[in-house]
Amino acid sequence: MSKLILSRRHMMGLGLGGLGAWGLGAAGLGLLPRAALAQQTDVALQLSWLHSVQFAGSYIAYERGFWADRGLNVRLDSGGPNAPVEPPVVSGTALVGISAADYTAAAVQQGAPFRIIAVAMQNNPFAITSLPDNPVNEPGDLEGKRIGMPTANTPVLRTLATLNGVDFDAITIVPTQYDAAPLIAGEVDCLLNWSTDIPVSMYVRGIDSVTMLMADFGYTLHSQTYIATDDSIANRRAELVALIAGEVQGWEEYRRDLEAATDLTLARFPDAGLDRDTQLEQARRQVPLMFSDLTDENGFGWWTDDTVAQNIETLDLLGMPVSADLWDRSILDEVHG
Repeated sequence: MSKLILSRRHMMGLGLGGLGAWGLGAAGLGLLPRAALAQQTDVALQLSWLHSVQFAGSYIAYERGFWADRGLNVRLDSGGPNAPVEPPVVSGTALVGISAADYTAAAVQQGAPFRIIAVAMQNNPFAITSLPDNPVNEPGDLEGKRIGMPTANTPVLRTLATLNGVDFDAITIVPTQYDAAPLIAGEVDCLLNWSTDIPVSMYVRGIDSVTMLMADFGYTLHSQTYIATDDSIANRRAELVALIAGEVQGWEEYRRDLEAATDLTLARFPDAGLDRDTQLEQARRQVPLMFSDLTDENGFGWWTDDTVAQNIETLDLLGMPVSADLWDRSILDEVHG
């Protein structure tokens, strides 16, 4: 991806809030002299899904020149159902990939040389969504309920039940697509989903819902994690530090101005079919997943030995035993000093 030159249309799309927050100077827009661009190192960051505000911190890092200032020209590669994160990272096509602890653990079990080097989502976004007149407020409420979900997520539900002493056999699983329709139609009592997805679409449509975040009940699993290979950690360390440092800056800016981050996402991907109200609400609901007392004290992307131990327990219940050395904090140590 070549360096984006902002057109008049693009600049107008940012909105007054974005322009006011970020300024109109060359540095504010992330534009550098041609000579400086020629000296940059090209790397790729493989995203875990399609472009949306879910990755707005990365878009800000690009637009603001947080990577360019560190000598990197970062290509943001879209993910999706047919674009898994792990292969391009293993092959070296991407320097870093955005994954999740369970996906990384599964890949490592098959011999992939991965390490988790930063954690964007401190709290896992998996949630149980229900309607106010038949709510699921805690895991025990699932007994006797019909839950809609892709059957591939059965181990997730079973793990939640085990962690909370819930009779798994007392829950009826109804195979569904990732859609609110079965819940709204009364075909199921609740849905297993991401707290930043179906509950957001229901909110935008004016439909009240009850969302039980599984992380509040012991389902501790790092999500939106940054992975790199052992070889890159050993031999491309400076590039990893520069990329993660830019991400840290980008996500801190995102946190300060969610409306500007949303407008930037819409302007950058005008043909992606993104709805502003939906994207803005998703941005709001991401904040408590990504930022906490832990990150306020130590910096974005941080984790502790205790959170790793909790992840290991959850992964073991998912049938993915790992050791603590799956997590390597040495890059973050350099980033945060």
